[in-house]
Amino acid sequence: MRLAFMGTPPFAAKALEALIAAGHEIAAVYSQPPRPAGRGHKLVPSAVHTLADKHGIPVRTPARLRTAVEEHEAFAALKLDLAVVAAYGLILPQAILDAPRLGCLNIHGSLLPRWRGAAPVQRAILAGDKETGITIMRMDAGLDTGPMLLKGAVPIGRWTTATDLFEQLADLGAELIVKAIARLKKGDLPDIPQPEEGVTYAAKLDRAEGQIDWNLPAAELDRKVRALNPWPGTTFMLRDERIKLLEATIAVGEGPAGTILYLTDDGSPVIACTPGALKLVTLQRPNRGPQVSASLMRLFDLAPGTVLTP
Repeated sequence: MRLAFMGTPPFAAKALEALIAAGHEIAAVYSQPPRPAGRGHKLVPSAVHTLADKHGIPVRTPARLRTAVEEHEAFAALKLDLAVVAAYGLILPQAILDAPRLGCLNIHGSLLPRWRGAAPVQRAILAGDKETGITIMRMDAGLDTGPMLLKGAVPIGRWTTATDLFEQLADLGAELIVKAIARLKKGDLPDIPQPEEGVTYAAKLDRAEGQIDWNLPAAELDRKVRALNPWPGTTFMLRDERIKLLEATIAVGEGPAGTILYLTDDGSPVIACTPGALKLVTLQRPNRGPQVSASLMRLFDLAPGTVLTP
């Protein structure tokens, strides 16, 4: 198949690597423009861009596609059999969707119709879902509303973080897109319309969601810590410093929300929630590296009975 690949983060790079290994002709790669990164704010290409450069594949990084007629014409001129999209970051206009002979396929990080939208992986953890997965879908003008072609499920365990889940789903997505294209080429991969029942929307993550509210249940805060790391991260205030909570676990205890109930054998604080309690495992001060919570407790001379603020 003659393909274009459209994606940006490491999640998408896994799929591009699999398509290259499967022997498909990648006519062009589309990715988000390089972004400033690090202390020097040097422009850094995306993971997909870097991989394409390694294999000598032409890369295009348009800032927009919706109204860029010259980009529509350039895309049509590629004479594609198919386009594959994975976490690209731009909405595809109808002219792009219609250009490839067999249309555009999307590697979506949920079991559609659950979690259509921008942040399906994190929303699945936040909601307490027991599983999620990958859906290979044919794209249409709607928001993840197109027919489904292939699915695969991944369990969400007690300790699963967003980082863990992205890695698992990246591997599964790479596997499924290769299988889907092979079956599509043979003509034995029918379109399955999405059911109306069970539709949910995975809204884009907002930085404000990361603020810890000790009045929430411990189970909900535990899911938040696992879902929002590395971005936007979960934080609370400690002596006028905004502390990042990188790792936590549910603990035994009850008391007024935000109160340090006791210290565990390793010196980690257990904080009262409503209901339940949360053991703080790994924390990070502004402009510092991660450290075990016991070290921070000693540094700030905190003891049971201290009340933490959000």
